[in-house]
This record gives sequence, C-alpha cells and structure tokens, in this order.
Amino acid sequence: MDRIRSFFRNPIFVLSKKNPFMLSRWSLLYVLLGLFGGLFAALFWKTLEYLTVFIGKLEGPWIIALMTVSGLGIGLIIYFLGEPGEISLVIDNIRFKGGKLDTKSNPSMAASSLLSISSGGSAGPEAPLIQIIGSIGSWFAELLGLEGEELRSMTIAGMASGFTSLFGSPLGGALFALEILQHRHVVEYYEALLPAFLSSCSAYFVFLWMTDMGIGPTWQFPQYVPGGIEDFENAIAFGIAGAAVGWIFYGVFRATKFSFAKVPGPIFVKTTLGGLLLGCIAFYQPLTRYFGHDQLNQIVTTQGNWVFFGSLVLLKILAINTTISSGWRGGIIIPLFFVGATTGRFLMDFFPTENESFLLICLMASVNASVTKTPVSTTILLADLTGVSSFTPVLFASLSGYFLSPKAPFIRSQADLN
Repeated sequence: MDRIRSFFRNPIFVLSKKNPFMLSRWSLLYVLLGLFGGLFAALFWKTLEYLTVFIGKLEGPWIIALMTVSGLGIGLIIYFLGEPGEISLVIDNIRFKGGKLDTKSNPSMAASSLLSISSGGSAGPEAPLIQIIGSIGSWFAELLGLEGEELRSMTIAGMASGFTSLFGSPLGGALFALEILQHRHVVEYYEALLPAFLSSCSAYFVFLWMTDMGIGPTWQFPQYVPGGIEDFENAIAFGIAGAAVGWIFYGVFRATKFSFAKVPGPIFVKTTLGGLLLGCIAFYQPLTRYFGHDQLNQIVTTQGNWVFFGSLVLLKILAINTTISSGWRGGIIIPLFFVGATTGRFLMDFFPTENESFLLICLMASVNASVTKTPVSTTILLADLTGVSSFTPVLFASLSGYFLSPKAPFIRSQADLN
C-alpha cells in the first residue's frame, strides 16, 4: 500500500511547483481512473451483448419460463454473494458518508445485473456501471490516502466514467453523475465537476476504441427542424404531459414496491415471482422486454394507433417497476427514455401536424426529468443520443417535467437530510 502511494507521489505524477501548465497530478489520476472505467464498461458491454444474443434465442411461451428461471438465478446470486445495493445506496454513501463505496458488493452486482439485463428485465446497465466503477474510484482514492472532498470527487469521477461509457456523452454523463445526487440543486458538489469531465472523456475514448460503436446518435430519429416561438409553447405542453406520466410511474412504483415487500421468504422468492410476471408481460407485448436501447429505434418505425402505444406505455411502466421492486438489478434511465418516446407516439394521434422527432424527444426529456430529477443533464444526453442540434426547446420540456413532478423523489436518498 505504501509503495503504491509513493509511486503516485513520484515527480512524474506530482510535477514541479514551477510547472507552467494547468496540468497536475490530479488531472493524471482522474484520467487514469477514466481509462480503467472505460475498460471495465467495455468488457461489461461486450459480455452483456454476448449473453443477450445467446439467451434471446428463446421466443414465444418459452420467454415466460426463461424469465422465471432467470429470476430464480438472480435471487440465488444475491442470496449467496450478498446484497449488492442499488443506486439509492450509492447516492446515500456519497452524500452522507463521505463518498466511500465498498467494492465487496461488486461481484454480486455484476453477476446479478448481467443476468437481469440479458434475460430481458426492464432495467439498463447504467446502475451497475455507476456503482462498480464508482466503487473502483473510491478504492483508488483510499489507495492514495485521500479523504474528504478528494475522496468524494474520485468516487463521482468513477460514476461519471460509467455514465459516459454507456451514453456516449462526456459532458452529459459527467453532469448526470453530479445532478442525480440531489433532487433540488443541479450540482451540489461542484468541486467534482472537472474531475468528472476528465474521467468521462478518457473513459469514452477507451470505450469507443474497444467496442467500435462509433461517434454519432444512438437512436435514428427524423431530423428536427426548429420553428418559431410555438416550439417553446409546445415544449412546455409536452413537459406537462411528461410530468403526468411521471406521476403515473411514481404511483405504480409505490404499488409494486408495497406488493413485493409483502412477499415472504428469501430474496430469490421475490425475484422468481418478478421473473414470472415479467415473462407474462413480455409474452403479451414483446416490446416491453429488455431495457429499450435497441427497442427505442423500433418505436419510431412501428405502426400503431393511440390504443396500441397507450397500452405499451402502461405495460412498460409496469415492467420497469416490477423489475426494480422484485429485486432484479439495473437502471431506469434508458427505460424511461423508451417510455417517453412511446408516449410521444401515443400523442401523435392527437397532434398529427407536430414534428414527430421534436415531440418524441421532448417527452423523453420530460418523463426522465420528472422521475430522476435531472433536467439539465437529461437534455444534454438526449442531444447526443438523438442528434438534435437545437436542444433549447427540449430544455423547456425537461424543466417543465421536473418542476411539475412529485416533490418526494423517486430515489429516496436524493432528498435532503431534514
């Protein structure tokens, strides 16, 4: 341990006091952390892709059996390897416990989330990447003997690298890692801004290099052509609609959370029951399966009326909350984007002259901001994910969804201590 600390105190890292550049050893350390974060995220993504293709070969009624057995497997992993926690625990540790994250739960989180996501759970890889890479940042900080804000910044930088690797947006990913920590203030730990940006950029470079995903929009939406002042008026209206969906989401979450809390027995009983329910939902409506990364492109081209898309919104909300409440592991950000886009297609029947791309992106922003309380970073993320060039009206939708959302945050630890 002391040798490692001495190594990083070497002049090559410390640099001379007469150094004429802004570059410092801290800059190098955050970049190094990002490189590790990008490497892990790429390996996680590659493994997830392989498992998804392998497991996804089963179709039809077999999906119900597959997801039920997967639920049992997830529960057994957690039962024997330990409770991996969730994003609420990560935020709680950063805000109220100095930023320290324990790496001991990483094997359980990695294994349970890989099975959860690849078998078709409605939760994405952002939560496990945040927790695992954030804990690596925390471990790295302890290795260097860092404390206080320095330790917290290293942990947040690790989280940011996990966000960015998945979303392909160094600016949006870094801001999201900071914004999600508090439901009232956009950035509470401003000292971590530059560390988060540095770690995000280096992680993104490594992730692209290893995955060959390329630079460009993740989802192929029709090009949004900016109009006039009416775009801002419509964005606010769509933001209100997104907030309404957020309230529905919150209500369904409370119902599913209460219901699964009443299920007796060890964790694998709940995860198995959750798998059975998810399998039934996926068999009835296949688009509810998985976390929406690939399925979101289908929403743009799928034919259907308001009844089809309205029922899909409700079923997807139920699937997401069943996934979370039953103990399956994963994140909700991309699934919420899917819900927002589907809500946009639902509204197309009532606003047929509206620019489809603008409508969908506004709903994606407002729904996500309503639930996660991250209006600014959500807008920036969507600008990169969808390729929208003029995102200012989208920010209006995002802010509308945020300010009209439930005061009690969906992630409990986002709330203030008092």
